[in-house]
Amino acid sequence: MTADPATALARLQSRIRACRRCVAAGYIGHARPIVAGTIRDRIAIVGQAPGAVELAVGQPFSGRSGVELRRWLAEAGLDEAHLPYRTAITKCFPGKSATGSGDRRPSPAEIALCAPWLEQELALLRPRIVLLVGGLAIERFWGRIALEEAVGTSRSRGGVTFIALPHPSGASRWLNGPAHRQLLKRALAKVRRAARRLDNAATAQTIRSRC
Repeated sequence: MTADPATALARLQSRIRACRRCVAAGYIGHARPIVAGTIRDRIAIVGQAPGAVELAVGQPFSGRSGVELRRWLAEAGLDEAHLPYRTAITKCFPGKSATGSGDRRPSPAEIALCAPWLEQELALLRPRIVLLVGGLAIERFWGRIALEEAVGTSRSRGGVTFIALPHPSGASRWLNGPAHRQLLKRALAKVRRAARRLDNAATAQTIRSRC
């Protein structure tokens, strides 16, 4: 008997949290895969990887980057009570970079090991909007593209709207430039409009179901 989508997603998340592939392959010393959300979420956030704070508390986007991302989402009309599904290209904290400035970028091999999880998540969730946070997430869905060309733009595929956002990490200097901050503002406006269209469609569907 096929499980309902909510049960199937919960089971998938349990398998993700039990994953030790990158530890077995020698890429990281400790695994704590992190993901959060429910089948009801129509918006999904895809980031790069959890950070040290996320590793400690077990929730995506819990550190300073997460605080900044939540501020962006609130500006786009998505408050704490309506946080989207939260996942990442790789699900475990990869450790600090060799320079000690920011987190290490997951290797192509780690990304490949984790890719089936993300594919299964999105297949079950079937989000209508996907927010790509940071260069790694953008590259995964759009291929290699400069942040300046991606942030502030959106693409649609299979009825899903993909919107690119920069990474909110304090280690990144990308947002120091006024032109880049303007691109972020444009991206958040796109998020707001897309979320509003989603809400309007849901309201219309509810009205039709009552008629």
